This record gives sequence, structure tokens and C-alpha cells, in this order.
Amino acid sequence: MIGTLYFLALVSSTTAWGHVGRLGEASQRNGTDGGSGDKCSCEAFLPSSTFHIQDLEVVEDVAVEVHHKLEMELGKMETYEAKITEYAIRIVNLTGEVEKMEKDLEAFNEAYIESIKVQIKQVEALVMELQSSLQGSAVVFESLRATVTSMMLTLTDLEDKYDKNRVLEIRREYIKIQFQLEECERRHQEMFNPNIGSCAHTGIIRVSQPIVSQINTHLNAGYRFGAWGKDSKPLPDRESMYWYSGYTSAAIVDIKFYSNYKALILRNHFQHHTLPTQWYGTGNNFLIRENTLYYQINNPFSMAKVNFTSMKYEYRVISKASTRFSYAHSSNQNFDFAADETGLWVTYASEASSGHLILAKINEPSFGIEEEWQTSVYKPGVNNVFMVCGVLYAVRTVDIQMEEIFYMFDTRTQQEHYISVPFERFQEGYANLDYNPTDQKLYMYNNGYYVNHHLWFNYTTKAIEDTPALLI
Repeated sequence: MIGTLYFLALVSSTTAWGHVGRLGEASQRNGTDGGSGDKCSCEAFLPSSTFHIQDLEVVEDVAVEVHHKLEMELGKMETYEAKITEYAIRIVNLTGEVEKMEKDLEAFNEAYIESIKVQIKQVEALVMELQSSLQGSAVVFESLRATVTSMMLTLTDLEDKYDKNRVLEIRREYIKIQFQLEECERRHQEMFNPNIGSCAHTGIIRVSQPIVSQINTHLNAGYRFGAWGKDSKPLPDRESMYWYSGYTSAAIVDIKFYSNYKALILRNHFQHHTLPTQWYGTGNNFLIRENTLYYQINNPFSMAKVNFTSMKYEYRVISKASTRFSYAHSSNQNFDFAADETGLWVTYASEASSGHLILAKINEPSFGIEEEWQTSVYKPGVNNVFMVCGVLYAVRTVDIQMEEIFYMFDTRTQQEHYISVPFERFQEGYANLDYNPTDQKLYMYNNGYYVNHHLWFNYTTKAIEDTPALLI
């Protein structure tokens, strides 16, 4: 059997590049030389260079090297795909032979049975070899993504201090490299992670380091409130679509759609919807599901949604929900929407619950509450929550660099547990954190940057037997 392989893309901290020279001081001194004749002297201190050309040359050289490595990995991916096809055919044929022997073992002599055993061992060895090769590719992807992330941040810094046209030219090359890297990772994931959409696991066991795409579409760090991601239940032909909404305060005024990841990076949206003033949203825990925005409004204080296909707006008042309880480091996050493999959810707190989180399942057609559960988690002590396979996960801060998934509540068993799954943030101050079941990633809007994390799950035989039906 081919074991499930997971790809971990690590992003190292950005290296600081010394590239800004200190401006010198220009001064003038007039006077005599002290000799017999009066002479006027003038000393000038010219400003030093404001930019070290070596930095830009390094970025260009790195782009060539990364591009070469990616071309090699793309070639390997084609070889892997061919091998998988070959191994699959051999496994199917061997399975057929084994089934025949199981039905009538006496019809086969000992030598034939032994040859089948040898063939099975050969395929097993080939699969193990392929697994090892793929793990090697994962390490390369990890290194390349860290390098590309560092270079993109360096280019952003250089853009304000040097020839913008030249920097823009190099940036375009890096965007092409980013797209190639995403393609490699996608093909790697599709080939060797068949569990996308599956709930045959007992929970999260690992979170990758932050994978940083770039700063928001506005190219402005002041747009630190907002969210981004993919549709959790995309319409046909929109499976690759991304969306983004950001603002300078905790408000939702518009949303942009991008046909794919490359279009997102190039800031080339194909749709831009501005909400009517009376339908402006508040807070940052909103999401897109089936081309519909689910979010919070304050007049009246309620859940709201807008279907971008029909352009129909609706709201539902949850009378017991309180405006007093938000997350630890962000205000106005009273309703938090989440989507997973089993449907659409919302969390909030009430006066009756004394600020403890209430989890509710939303009936999507009626936009009403189907069922709800009260947890023991105090909402103001939590940074954010998300849902995976009907299980609520809560996140809190460990220190200035680390977050921790510390709590889970299973709606199937109605049992809660305290756990510890730490993971690294890109920067302090994130406004949104949501899981997407279409790729098993956490999407974070982190201080104005697009960030995501891969998740690893504990797949077990018992979990496979107990797994519920999926509703993606």
C-alpha cells in the first residue's frame, strides 16, 4: 500500500538585508590658511550611496538558481506520475492473480505462488523507493519556498529605494517562480495525499510553519484587518478561485475575486463587489461558501449573508448572542463563521453562557440554527477558533512567536479535550483564521499578509471505520 505522504512547506524568518546607505552631511567651511596669503577653503561631505547594487544582483542570481531547481523538480514530478501509473497497473494485475488463488489455491503450483510473492515484494520495494524520492522533493520545495518568500520581501523593501522598473521586472520573474512552485506542490499533494475531504482521522497532530504569499492587494500594511482564502464549497469551474477583503479598520466594505493563485499574486481580480452602506460588515471572521459571503452586521446586530450569484442579501438575528464578548486580541468579532467537511458553523457567546463559547450548526438553505452546543471555553481568552470535520478547535497565544491549538470539542460525541499543537506565526496581530476543507489548509490574514498553514491529521483504522458522511 502506498502510505499517505504529506508536504510541509516551511518558511524561515526573513533575513534582513543591509542595503540603505546613511545619507552623509554636506557642509562648507570658509576661512584662512593661517599663512601670509588669505585663502578660502571649502570642505564638502557628499551623501553616500542610498543603495548597494549587490543586493539587487543577489536577488537576480537567486531567481536564476531557484528557476533551475524548479525545472528539475517539475521533470521529476513527470517521472513520478509515470511511475505511479506503472505501479498501479502492476498492483491491479497482482491483485487479480491473488484473488484467483484465493478462490482455488490448488489450481496453482508452488513455483507460481512463489513468483507472485516475489513480484509483490518487488512492487513494495519500488513504492518505498518512490516514497523516499518524494520526501526528498518535499525538502526541496520547503527550501525553495523559504528562499522565494525571503526574496519577495526583500524586493518589496527595495522597491521604494531603487529603480522601480528594474525591481518590478525582477518581481515578475519571482511571481512566475511562485506560480511554478505552487504547481509543483499542488501536483505533489494530489498524487500523494488522497485524504483531502476525508474525515477518517482522530484530529490534528501537526501544523506547518507559516507559508507567506505576500502583502495584501492594496500593498499597504495599514490594511491589517480582513481575510482571504478559497471558497469552502466552490461552484463548478471556480475550484481554483481565491477571494480577499481588507480594510484599515474592522469593517467589511467590499470583496475581490481572483480566478486562481497567480491572479491573486498579480492583483488581477475578475470581480469586485462593494457592499451597500446599510450592509457593511463588522469584524473579520467572515468566509465564502458556494459563492456566498457569511459575515456579521451591527444594524441590527445579526448574522448576514449575500449571495453573489443572485445578489440577494439576508440577515438573521440570534437574540441571545452578545456584543460584549470578542476574541483576546481583536474587537467586534462576536459572530465567527466556519466551514468544514460537514457544513457551515457559527460561534458566539451570550450573557447566559457568561462569555463561554457557543457552537451552532447553520442550516444553509434556511439560514437558521439547526443545533447548538455550549463549551467550557471562555471566548475572551481565545484568539480564534475553526472547525474540522465537525470538531471545534480553539487557538491561544503561547508567546510572541507561537500560537497553540489547545482545545477541541467533538460535536459527534459531545466530548471536549485539552490538547497542545503549537505552531509558529508569521507576525503578531492576525485578524482572521479559518480552515478550508478543499485543501486542508488554515488561512490566516496576518498583519496585512496572506499566510497559510498545512495541517496533518492522525489517520487510523478506527477513525476510518467511524468516519461520518461528508457534505462538502
